[in-house]
Amino acid sequence: MSNRILLIYNPRAGKGRFLTALPMVIDLFTKAGYQVEAYPTQSPGDAVRKVSTLKDHYDMLVPAGGDGTLDEIVTGLIRSGLDIPVGYIPVGSTNDYANSLGLSSNIVQAVGDIIEGKPCGVDAGVFNKDHVFVYVAAFGAFTEVAYETNQDMKKALGHVAYIIEATRRLGDLKSYTLRVSTEDFLTQHDYIYGMVTNSTSVGGIKNITGTEVRLDDGLFEVTLIHNPKNILEMQEIVGCLLTQNHDTDLIDYFKTDDLKLTSAQEIPWTFDGEYGGAFSEVHIQNRRQAIRMVVDPSKAKL
Repeated sequence: MSNRILLIYNPRAGKGRFLTALPMVIDLFTKAGYQVEAYPTQSPGDAVRKVSTLKDHYDMLVPAGGDGTLDEIVTGLIRSGLDIPVGYIPVGSTNDYANSLGLSSNIVQAVGDIIEGKPCGVDAGVFNKDHVFVYVAAFGAFTEVAYETNQDMKKALGHVAYIIEATRRLGDLKSYTLRVSTEDFLTQHDYIYGMVTNSTSVGGIKNITGTEVRLDDGLFEVTLIHNPKNILEMQEIVGCLLTQNHDTDLIDYFKTDDLKLTSAQEIPWTFDGEYGGAFSEVHIQNRRQAIRMVVDPSKAKL
């Protein structure tokens, strides 16, 4: 076996800290018996193009960057039909999916975990047959609360910080009337936010998707948030999300491997935190264990 690695890194991820560590990373892999080819991404979508046109000449792909970089590698793999294990070095700012996989944000430790780890099948999502996502497809402005709440406020106030920020945005939230259907679920409501996830955290909030999450079970966790009528309902929504309490009529929460959403207007969606386009009809399917991630199985949600 040649043990060839294609290391695809985002030079801008994590404020560029991976660039300083690059020679060390190559040295660690080389000492472990790997031949390393390094490729810096040049622009958004470049990693998709690189991977989707690969030949089956590599034993492992190693993306180094944020969850968006990993998303591009997985998208390229699924489009190409190649079955190559993926070892992930998370150097982004949030790294939601890396946390679900039990991956270290320490670069040296992450490389060591890849060298010592083993390939394990994890699910991927396919959106309207054309788009691929690794851990979350979402719509609505509510996600901005998680990403834009002041970091110092989060540290000082904890969960209360999110409630303060969400309440401040109440008047700006836009709702969408959606028909929601699965094999055994059908409803229609006005929603301000929805996410289809395969992760234990979103926007840096751990366990927001529930505590019974597995990355390889062929099921998504779906969270749909109703349009709140007042500040008290908004506080109830945020409180339930942060405490993993699904006993409220203001949040629809369920698991499925196949979901259809229909609206009268086009709704903007994001895939793994990146804008993916606007759609009025959505069909999301789970590709069970479509990707082999190199992890320590005892640390990952498998």
